[in-house]
Amino acid sequence: MAKIASAPPPQKAKSIAKPKRMDSDTKTLTTILIGLGVMVVVIVGGVAAFTYFEQSQKSRLAVTVQSDSISADRTHDNAATASSAEQQRRMFQFNVYEGKRSNFNPDTAYEPGEVLIAEPPAGFEDKIREAGFGVLEHIRLGRLNMSLVRVSTPSGMSVEDAIKKLSIVLPGVTIDANQQYEASAGGSAIAGSNAREMAGWDTLSPTCGRGLVLGQIDSGIDMTHPALVGQHIEHQAFTKPGREPGPPDHGTAVAAMLVGKADWGGLLPGAKLYAANMFEINENGKIVGSSIGLLKAIDWMATKHVDAVNLSIAGNDNKVVRQAFELANKEGFMMVAAVGNWGRADKPAYPAAYDFVVAVTATKGSELIYSHANQGQYVDFAAPGVAIYTAQPGGGGKAQSGTSFATPYITAMAAILNNAGKTPTPNDLRKALSTATRDLGTPGRDDIFGYGYVNARPACK
Repeated sequence: MAKIASAPPPQKAKSIAKPKRMDSDTKTLTTILIGLGVMVVVIVGGVAAFTYFEQSQKSRLAVTVQSDSISADRTHDNAATASSAEQQRRMFQFNVYEGKRSNFNPDTAYEPGEVLIAEPPAGFEDKIREAGFGVLEHIRLGRLNMSLVRVSTPSGMSVEDAIKKLSIVLPGVTIDANQQYEASAGGSAIAGSNAREMAGWDTLSPTCGRGLVLGQIDSGIDMTHPALVGQHIEHQAFTKPGREPGPPDHGTAVAAMLVGKADWGGLLPGAKLYAANMFEINENGKIVGSSIGLLKAIDWMATKHVDAVNLSIAGNDNKVVRQAFELANKEGFMMVAAVGNWGRADKPAYPAAYDFVVAVTATKGSELIYSHANQGQYVDFAAPGVAIYTAQPGGGGKAQSGTSFATPYITAMAAILNNAGKTPTPNDLRKALSTATRDLGTPGRDDIFGYGYVNARPACK
């Protein structure tokens, strides 16, 4: 059985009776006391305002619906008041620190001196060498049946000019930069609850998710962390020749949310996870994730027949990546991605903004939007993403915020539905989950919350 929470109608403010007229003696006495009165009003008013904002999230109504996976139907029958424990989980402090907004610039984030060519035609090498380009790497994505070439640009030529030049030399061929991506984490928070507690999943079985297969394309993970020791995880890194894998901080946090032990907040501890690391340390010591790493990871993941893959990353649109993702979608690959933390409504983040990827934003509690989340027509659903207590390399943990940490909730539910054969396409998933959401913001689907806050959980025993 799954539970869906719905909000009661807002309570109207109590009316205030008009004061009676005062006679002259009373008015004089009032004038004498007004100084002290103002002080009392200020103090009481301040306390009242603080209390209002701290307690503005009211109890939700819990409704039980029949489902063998997660809820896919909205109903208002058999409503019952949520338990005190559930109310406490849903209460959230408005003054929690949300971390810093990302300063990542997707328009300038790409590997310098490199260009990617998809499905290069026969004899292309001689043509591009004559134009000053050189072949750096041949890549075959066997599962996606796609060939790529990573080429070097002529000395002194910008990546933009190189793409234009190659488009003339190889007309009709898909060519783009080796785009860089960032992990969609907004930074540390002061305090928080683990993923299960934040969403009210903490009463679920510690083996919830058994039989499911999840995917994660992120940074590396610390397999020795107590949250992950003994869990069903297979990990592989996809880095450029000569570069070392990036640190396992972000990937450890996301992996522990997805399949970590229940006492660490793992949403589906019984599931198997295939984790791909696409992040590496470049020649300048900077942590970067490239299109090549992402595409190699996608192809590897496609061979594992995962029920859903979590992409807590964000970057610019890319023609080569788009083509590969289209092929993955045709293979029935269910992809769920973070909308990004740039705080922008004018610049979509990819891969979340692709039509065949389900896009997830983050909320502060279950009512407010995460202030650094991107906005746009591509936003599909909202889930908790502020002050989530996450595992960190070395055995400890910390509270973090970002759309990265909202995405695993939707990935978990996508895997359950897809495994049951109920949502073979992204649009099927959107249709199913949209009936289990609580509308926030502008009525109906909007650019901030998408269809709304997904208020459902697995029916694990």
